[in-house]
Amino acid sequence: MSTKDPCISVCKFDDDICIGCGRSKREIKSWKKMDKDEKRSVLAESAMRLITLKASGRRKKK
Repeated sequence: MSTKDPCISVCKFDDDICIGCGRSKREIKSWKKMDKDEKRSVLAESAMRLITLKASGRRKKK
């Protein structure tokens, strides 16, 4: 899994979670300081959050 920054420039928040990338505000702020393992963990968690947001109809359509 790539550790590239997952930002897609949507940057709108629902309960502290970005609906564009699925990361929390804290995760976004600390992204550059994280090591690869931490980034992979955040990416896995954010992917699950996006699935939940999409299921509730809050994910931006592409």
